[in-house]
Amino acid sequence: MTAKTLMIQGTASGAGKTTLVTALCRIFSDEGYKVAPFKSQNMSAYSYVGNGFEISRAQAIQAMAARTEVMPIMNPILLKPLGNYKSEIFVNGISHGKMYARDYYKKFVLSTGLVESKNALDQLIKTNDIVILEGAGSPSEINLQRYDIANMRMAEYCKSPVILVTDIDKGGSFASLIGTLSLLDKQHQKLVKGFVINKFRGDIAILYPSYSILKKKTMKPVIGTIPLIEFDIPEEDSLYANPKQVSWTKRYLKTLDKEINHLALTVKKNLDMKKIRGMLN
Repeated sequence: MTAKTLMIQGTASGAGKTTLVTALCRIFSDEGYKVAPFKSQNMSAYSYVGNGFEISRAQAIQAMAARTEVMPIMNPILLKPLGNYKSEIFVNGISHGKMYARDYYKKFVLSTGLVESKNALDQLIKTNDIVILEGAGSPSEINLQRYDIANMRMAEYCKSPVILVTDIDKGGSFASLIGTLSLLDKQHQKLVKGFVINKFRGDIAILYPSYSILKKKTMKPVIGTIPLIEFDIPEEDSLYANPKQVSWTKRYLKTLDKEINHLALTVKKNLDMKKIRGMLN
């Protein structure tokens, strides 16, 4: 078995990568595919503790959305911030020690971090029908691109098509899309197959002229406009000072499953799933 891959990247943190991957995991699971999420590197103070391992809470929830076992290879590198630019590093769910940011970038990320990420992704690709990859932050953070193992390096490694998502509720989304794309290397620009406009309020017809301009400037289509959705799924803790605490009880998991279904249904209605299926390689 060799999985098809699709990667969701964003113009910034909070653009909607995590929720979009969660929704797609459930959508493809509903269609009968064996699906797995993957994020090579995640920084999060809130984790999921499994049987002898610890990974990002976001990837655990995505695995639940995919109706598959939560596995450490779904988030091979977890950084739990400790303050003062220092984090505890988990590799495939096991603590690898504590490291300052400068040491992480110079001594770890492009050696152990990259190797373990590729190995983990290889395992998921061999055992699933579809792997949905999630990027981190933005792929065009030019000060960090050299050390970035969470975005285009992974997409290029598995030759994955990329969907770029942006948060229109914050404003500046079209500039963010064009700017993000323009700062990528040419070979990485080619991997981006389309855009998703997230968290939209109002009449979508207002956006259509902008979509035409965006297509002319980038030669890439908008493949969905997702409305601002109310749902009760824990967000990434980097976005909020007091993120929601989670207790993994049967009652909570049942509630979470309903919320995932609600999210997936709304996303599916507002994405061109035919185009997305056509992207899967």
